[in-house]
Amino acid sequence: MSRPLIGITLDSEPAGGWSKMPWYALRQNYCAAVVAAGGLPFALPHEPEMAAEYLGRIDGLVVTGGAFDVDPALFGASARHATVKTKDRRTAFEHAIAAAAVAADKPVLGICGGQQLLNVVLGGTLIQHIPDEVPGALAHEQPNPRTEAGHKVSVVAGTLLHRVVGTLEMPVNSAHHQAVKDIGPGIVVNARAPDGVIEGIEDPRRRFCLGVEWHPEYSISPGDGRIFAALVRAAAGA
Repeated sequence: MSRPLIGITLDSEPAGGWSKMPWYALRQNYCAAVVAAGGLPFALPHEPEMAAEYLGRIDGLVVTGGAFDVDPALFGASARHATVKTKDRRTAFEHAIAAAAVAADKPVLGICGGQQLLNVVLGGTLIQHIPDEVPGALAHEQPNPRTEAGHKVSVVAGTLLHRVVGTLEMPVNSAHHQAVKDIGPGIVVNARAPDGVIEGIEDPRRRFCLGVEWHPEYSISPGDGRIFAALVRAAAGA
């Protein structure tokens, strides 16, 4: 039986550092997590006009995170926080392919900034800077390594996430300054941090439409691997 093809969105950087020309980047553990789950990873460059064509060839989609933010204009915000940093072509592509995946009911997993993008696609809004909007917030940009837990999340019983991870509490890593604020119509919150910040969302009307605010590709708990396994199973039609 062939492995389902799982598209993974790339990050991008301008000239400098690794290359004198603009370059794409993707941490190896994203691909390793897909391979371990039984999928065939496929890197997706930022070609918004080709989003539908790419979607037609992949069986599932992972929208990755990165050190940048969704343009607040995309969720109707009238102001833009001073910390907001955008990558407009990347966001244009990710928005296009995620929206197409949702419309076609193809399995999609949004990770960290990918969850935030998915929430916007699903009609929601974002907290632009957690320290300014959440009193007593945890250190969601954790000071310890991403290979370790930064805090725990409470998983909502009966949700897709709960069925996948099989637990009501998970240790997670944390590398974000933004988060889901309002969810779109029909969307379900499936996990929260102890300070109330939304850590997971899903669309129960879809076969597999899941977002998590942490980085399960680091596999710091058994539930992380189960998330990728569930994505690949859905992509395989199981």
